[in-house]
Amino acid sequence: MKSFSNHIIHSKAPIKDALEMLNKVPENLTLFVTDDAQKLVGTITDGDIRRGFLAGKTMKNTVNEFMFTKFRFLRKGKFTYDQVLAIREKKIKLVPLIDDNDRILKLIDFNKINTILPVEVIIMAGGRGERLRPLTDKTPKSLLHIKNQPILEININRLMQYGIDDFYITVKYLKEKIIDYFGDGGKYDINIKYVEENIPLGTIGSVSLIKGMEHDHILLMNSDLLTNIDFEDFYKNYLEQDADMAVASIPYNIDLPYAVLETCNGQISSFKEKPTYTYYSNAGIYLIKRKLLDLIPIEQHFNATDFMQELLERKHKLVYYPILGYWLDIGRPEDFIKANEDIKHIKL
Repeated sequence: MKSFSNHIIHSKAPIKDALEMLNKVPENLTLFVTDDAQKLVGTITDGDIRRGFLAGKTMKNTVNEFMFTKFRFLRKGKFTYDQVLAIREKKIKLVPLIDDNDRILKLIDFNKINTILPVEVIIMAGGRGERLRPLTDKTPKSLLHIKNQPILEININRLMQYGIDDFYITVKYLKEKIIDYFGDGGKYDINIKYVEENIPLGTIGSVSLIKGMEHDHILLMNSDLLTNIDFEDFYKNYLEQDADMAVASIPYNIDLPYAVLETCNGQISSFKEKPTYTYYSNAGIYLIKRKLLDLIPIEQHFNATDFMQELLERKHKLVYYPILGYWLDIGRPEDFIKANEDIKHIKL
């Protein structure tokens, strides 16, 4: 993980130390104050120090006599999207993410990321990629390069732009290569855990092996997608509809070249001249309430479509979210060629 020590100061440090440190962090101008137990107890800025001096404090006073104690923070695994929106509305740019003991885990810099979504991500990367042979004979399809980067790395980098830092990657075929490449995620300043399938478990079955997830909502996606979907808008739409599961979808328009007759009891009731029909296809990206993952049978072959059918039968609310930007499933050699051409022209 990246060090944030240049933003941390002890509560009993002389105020002069705070001034010297603030002079070295002009991009954010905020220090975070911790006590002997390394717990976060306050923040301090140039403004706090100026107000302290105006109130009669001097250079002999310590940081805890100047610091601001009603600061904003996010608690790991327990923050909400509304909290994030409130922080952004206040135009606060640097926010601490703390653990249950009030210790800082990382600093979230809203100058560098779009937002922070309260989800954990599961990326399905265990497939053989049979249709992509011989490209996948020695390389798992999630490590196939689009331009100069593995497709899985492209997806991880995009998700990181939404503040997501907890990843589970399901692996089976050539799993050692994926694990060796990404490691524990430390080089990306994220956390990666691996879910290893001993037998093929379908497109969602391996999720039954995951334990200890913290957030109430899970983002699940296939590893071999090239897309610029707006994950925040997807999440926002999912919340607004109070859905149990949201399925990202690709709209397909079918134009009929003839008039279509609408009939009833052998008679024509109306007709449509050369109509266009829109259908929605599963894009392989889902948002799901974590508690519903218990419906996935343990270590059994189970597809996402099986899970969706199970939810429908239990009268849960499923919604779809149309991807209006770019999306491509890299399942065939021609898709791989297209992805390498398209990436030159799309904004990810």
